[in-house]
Amino acid sequence: MNPFLPVAEFPDFAKMTPEAAEAALPQLLAAAKAKVEALEKSDDCSWDGFVRALDDAQRPLWDAWGCIRHLITVCNGEGWRKIQEKYQGDVVAFSLRVGQSRPFCDRAKALRAKLAADPATPNQATRLRILDKMVLAATLAGVALDGPRQKRFNEIQTELQKLGSDFRNHVIDATKAFSLTLTKKIELDGLPANLRSVLAGDNDAEKGPWRVTIDDAVYYPFMKHAKNRPVREALLRARVVRATTGESDNTPLVSRILALRQELAELLGFGNYAELSLAEKSAPSVAAVNGMIDELAAASKPIAVAEDAALRAFARATDGTEDIKPWDRSFWCERQREKLYSYSEEELAQYFNLPVVLQGLFGVANRLFGITVEAADGAAGVWHPDVRFFRVKNEQGATIAHFYFDPYSRPATKSGGAWANAFHPHEKLADGTVKLPLALVCCNQAVPDKNGRALMRFSEVETLFHEFGHALQHMLSTVDEASASGFELIEWDAVEVASQFMENWCYDKPTVKAFARHCETNEPIPDSLIDRVRAAKNYRAASASLGQLAYARTDFALHTKPPADPNALKNEICADLIPGRLIPEDRLLNSFTHIFCGGYGAGYYGYKWSEVMSADVFGAFEEAGLGDEAAVRRLGRRYRDTFLALGGSVDPMEVFRRFRGRAPSIQALLRQTGLLAGNK
Repeated sequence: MNPFLPVAEFPDFAKMTPEAAEAALPQLLAAAKAKVEALEKSDDCSWDGFVRALDDAQRPLWDAWGCIRHLITVCNGEGWRKIQEKYQGDVVAFSLRVGQSRPFCDRAKALRAKLAADPATPNQATRLRILDKMVLAATLAGVALDGPRQKRFNEIQTELQKLGSDFRNHVIDATKAFSLTLTKKIELDGLPANLRSVLAGDNDAEKGPWRVTIDDAVYYPFMKHAKNRPVREALLRARVVRATTGESDNTPLVSRILALRQELAELLGFGNYAELSLAEKSAPSVAAVNGMIDELAAASKPIAVAEDAALRAFARATDGTEDIKPWDRSFWCERQREKLYSYSEEELAQYFNLPVVLQGLFGVANRLFGITVEAADGAAGVWHPDVRFFRVKNEQGATIAHFYFDPYSRPATKSGGAWANAFHPHEKLADGTVKLPLALVCCNQAVPDKNGRALMRFSEVETLFHEFGHALQHMLSTVDEASASGFELIEWDAVEVASQFMENWCYDKPTVKAFARHCETNEPIPDSLIDRVRAAKNYRAASASLGQLAYARTDFALHTKPPADPNALKNEICADLIPGRLIPEDRLLNSFTHIFCGGYGAGYYGYKWSEVMSADVFGAFEEAGLGDEAAVRRLGRRYRDTFLALGGSVDPMEVFRRFRGRAPSIQALLRQTGLLAGNK
């Protein structure tokens, strides 16, 4: 009973071992190849006989490979790495084999013409979009290339996949390889009690020793609160040079990935990889993306300069600090924020215990979208004891989706950051039954303390809302065609709209009031504290905006003309937009997984592109009145029936128009972030 042959509706993770994968993958590859070859010889040009049959032929392989890729991300180890290294080339070759099939491409074109001429076609618009995307995907997979150029194209794709896997593994290895051991309690001066407990591990939180690492769950709060300046400096220096030495050095990988992407673009007739990237996105051109970056940077920079001057003046007035170094910035920002808004991150975290926040998040989803989320632990196997399992029900009480939730940091085996993913989408099968979507939400907050409390920084609350927004778009899709359901076919620069939209509710007083309770007294969060948090929402918003824009500009510049020294170019751009933020040795690109192995190459701008739309979407709720419960629920259902229900079946700009009645405007984002003149 191999758990990969086939993958069950709920994968049997307990039995999914590298050995099981080793036994299953040759069979899955052989079966997929045989079915594809037989289908290629068929002359069936119907929807079921071609599109669904092609999907069915590949699905067992992709289901298994998806689980393997997931386990590499959350249970990384030598066994899974060997499986990926051994079979990734074969899997890429199979994918290219299908993508470069001229019979399939020609049949997609013929079927599209046939369906376009028949108004009685079921789901006509969705099916036409799927076929259009199939043809585009074939084109970008090199279907039209001649023999030698297609051979080179395939070599590049295979190498890029391996480089991406190696890049991620190097970052994991470099992160877990660094730690500092502190033995004196004074060295932890300024740290919140819950963080001291985490650093102590199995040791006494008051006596130590304490182990400090550079994984997200430790690094960010330590840099904000530790008065120990030498350790802050050591951590920052270690963090920004991750994956730059020894066997984990990503320096050659960065340059090689950029060079191969440029060559790939040229093979397909594009001037550079940025142009190739935009062929599948909603942004119309390189000029449009650069224009958006420039417009937001111009609005942000003058305010950011003033923010920086105010921070320096504050540090000088507080203890005479004249020179804020990069390892001091987070510390002084937190002290200034505490002074300006009269609350500390530690004080605020006492009201955000993960289990309670989670129920509050589910309450928001119920209020806006009419769904109910119920614990279903034990109904499906999980990959780690910390992982939770949930079912989602609609307003009629019917189960419509399930999802896993993996909340805590495991830096030795789990990738950093936070993400949402999907195992399979909503789909109506040929027999008329519906396959329910199965999603995943992963975060990386600190493990519970010795009292069992998993207290969250407010930024982690926002992150949880963000990732659940992604999962909702997958789980609440009503598209019957798997190829356009949930995340599928959504242009990458619009995929962040649903996640960023959910973050806004973290600043809505009734929403927060409903779930923020003190971890010891269970008292609700005071109105005055919420008011201060809301007032602090745009604290240093211009500086934060410039930071993201700097990386978006860097990403696009790297993929427009690959430089000799990518990190030097990044430092130059950052010096222009955010002077003094980086140290000269900064090699952050070596650990920038989003760009080099996370799907955001020449697409990091998508966060801001999406944010323009998500801010405008939330603007509709603001205009209707956030205190008008009937209006909020009405708009929530409209949002559910557009952005969440339609998945990738409709162009994102058209989805926006259906919700908002017009094209998106940048003004809502500028207003909400305090970047409009007179609105700071």
